[in-house]
Amino acid sequence: MARQLVFDLPVRAALGRGDFYVAPSNAMAVAMIDAAPNWPTQQLILTGPAGSGKTHLAQVWSDTSGAPVIAATDMAAQDIPALASAPCIVEDVPLIASDDKALTSLFHLYNLSRAEGQPLLMTGREAPRHWNLALPDLQSRIDSVFQVEMSPPNDTLLAAVLGKLFADRQITPKHNVIPFLLRHTERSFAAANEIVARLDQLSLEEGRTISRSLAARLVGDTDEKA
Repeated sequence: MARQLVFDLPVRAALGRGDFYVAPSNAMAVAMIDAAPNWPTQQLILTGPAGSGKTHLAQVWSDTSGAPVIAATDMAAQDIPALASAPCIVEDVPLIASDDKALTSLFHLYNLSRAEGQPLLMTGREAPRHWNLALPDLQSRIDSVFQVEMSPPNDTLLAAVLGKLFADRQITPKHNVIPFLLRHTERSFAAANEIVARLDQLSLEEGRTISRSLAARLVGDTDEKA
């Protein structure tokens, strides 16, 4: 079959509060974001696997609080006193575990935010005790922060996430595609992101609607392709 030219168009992810699906695996995280800034500690840490919704919830809080979203890897270049004067979000803190300059900046942000009475939201994939930050004083402070873990999805949540991922790409798959994917793909948010992206690419290349048979080709299910 001849393949069509594919243009690399941007995907617009819907990141509003109404676009987030609440399930037992993320209900506590949603409740904490909705309750901000009335957290048990002045800071909050969201953890969970890739694609679990940490960035989505951080963006929800950014929209309501005006907090800037700062990549941890950019911390060394930030104006810390300015950041500490208002709510702030720092994403993917474990990525700077060995970066002395970034860690020092985050340490100062943590202390100044507390002094200013401003909330600070941080994210990472694993629990803080596994971050192994090279700055012991910062690690000890982070260990004391209230943490909420976002767990892998159940069937209901994963189906909703798949539906959202297709909608973000303005795709309406055939009705039996999502049930098929639930049975035949890895049960993780990262896998859901990958399979939707691959299906989108293949359907564009071949000019075909996303169907169960197309999905079966990607997951290697010979019975479904037959």
